[in-house]
Amino acid sequence: MTEPDEILFKNEPPEPTRSPASQAPVRGEPWKILIVDDEADVHSVTTYMIKGLDFLGRGFAFFHAYSGVEAREILREHQDMAVVLLDVVMETEDSGLRLVHYIREELNNHAVRIVLRTGQPGKAPAAKVIVEYDINDYKEKTELTLDKMLVTVISALRSYHFITTLENNRKGLKRIIDASSDIFERQSLHKLGSGVLNQLTSILQLQDDGICEYASGLTASNVEGQSVVLAATGTFSRYVDQPFTEVETVLMQTALSQAQSRQHGFFCEEGKCAWYFKSQTGSENFLYFEIARELDENDRDLLELFFTNVSLAYDNLFLHKGIEDTQKEIIFQIAETMECRSAETGSHVRRVAEYARMLALKYGLNEEEAEMLKLASTPHDLGKIGIPDSILNKPGPLTPEEYQIIKTHVYRGHDLLMHSSSPIIQAAAKIILQHHERWDGQGYPQGLRGEEIHIHGRIIGVADVFDALSNRRVYHEAWTWEEVFAHFREQRGRHFDPRLVDILLDNQEEFKAIWARYNALGVQFT
Repeated sequence: MTEPDEILFKNEPPEPTRSPASQAPVRGEPWKILIVDDEADVHSVTTYMIKGLDFLGRGFAFFHAYSGVEAREILREHQDMAVVLLDVVMETEDSGLRLVHYIREELNNHAVRIVLRTGQPGKAPAAKVIVEYDINDYKEKTELTLDKMLVTVISALRSYHFITTLENNRKGLKRIIDASSDIFERQSLHKLGSGVLNQLTSILQLQDDGICEYASGLTASNVEGQSVVLAATGTFSRYVDQPFTEVETVLMQTALSQAQSRQHGFFCEEGKCAWYFKSQTGSENFLYFEIARELDENDRDLLELFFTNVSLAYDNLFLHKGIEDTQKEIIFQIAETMECRSAETGSHVRRVAEYARMLALKYGLNEEEAEMLKLASTPHDLGKIGIPDSILNKPGPLTPEEYQIIKTHVYRGHDLLMHSSSPIIQAAAKIILQHHERWDGQGYPQGLRGEEIHIHGRIIGVADVFDALSNRRVYHEAWTWEEVFAHFREQRGRHFDPRLVDILLDNQEEFKAIWARYNALGVQFT
């Protein structure tokens, strides 16, 4: 006959124990207990009964108030009070009951356990008080023997510990939600890696514990075939942008090896934690951090949940990047096709893209939008694909009829891209439609004026004309730099956004440098 299966239960919290005076201090912050009574003997007897106890490895710290007023001051300062042993009748017959109202309603503290103790039960009948006031226990002073006092205090502490654990878990889950929202918004590997490290501080409440300076960590991912440290804190800060193989620590390698062998890719022991994730695209991602304290079961549960979301964020990022790279390739191929049709200089698209990026950054757009504008600018002449070569490459001035045909290229290009759901292609469609509008409203096709023209259209309008004037075209020779900048001074506030013209004029050498880098003809200006 086989033995019956053994049934295992989670360990219950240990019972309170007496700590001899010679014993080393118990671990953890002590439970805070407030005794509120106008009789000094009650304070002395109460502390004598329960001093030297510890519960869940934590001792007791006693606070004393001899009136409701004193108690209010202590409770305002110590929001983490665990138990209040409260007399009813002190400076007034209802001082204790007023204090209960103050704790629950004004301090909004619903965690602290309130034990009402009274020597005059007729002043506060139990049936009335327990219904009308948010108290947790009601005792007559005469019935509080040593054993009953211990039972009362430990029961109150159990309840307080349970409530605060639930509240901490709730806050932890909220931090997970907030952290996950943050990391899913990050659209680059560097930003994602940095965001994960930052959110760990919040999830583990390292700043609240005062040990943030002892937390160190790093994240690494495959970048162009090599694992590179993308973000780091503490002692690992010097490894940012370095190959991951340069980080030589036995503890880290051991922890990462353990993480790789785990089902969820997460390992944590003795304050050393590691996470490993291989994305659907095959990219390997690592995280390692260490802090100056052991993480409890709740911490580890929160981290495992967090890294599940981090894994999804990395997968989304890599998939998004693949789609974005494909879109970029398509857009550049379209732009290259247009250049092949034109007899104009071959690097026009690249130069305009670089001019646009610089104008965007100096105008105050962020790095991400500037990069998007750089890409979205490349097909700004897409609509010319429907313009006859005889007009597009005509060496002399256009007739009024031919000019009207040229102007249709903005609608042609816009109509080709307008139905795309891609933000980049949508931006490109708007640029195509608006880059020939003028600040004074005399442009085409809609005659928009001033800030009615989207900033992207205004930027490309400046970049496009700047490049057209500074390079040879079939219908004109390249202008000198002096002529180019004089034209923009003249057209400031007329053709072009005044602020963008000022940026161009204030940074002439930087724009010349872009021209020199990309100019295929090597024309030297005076």
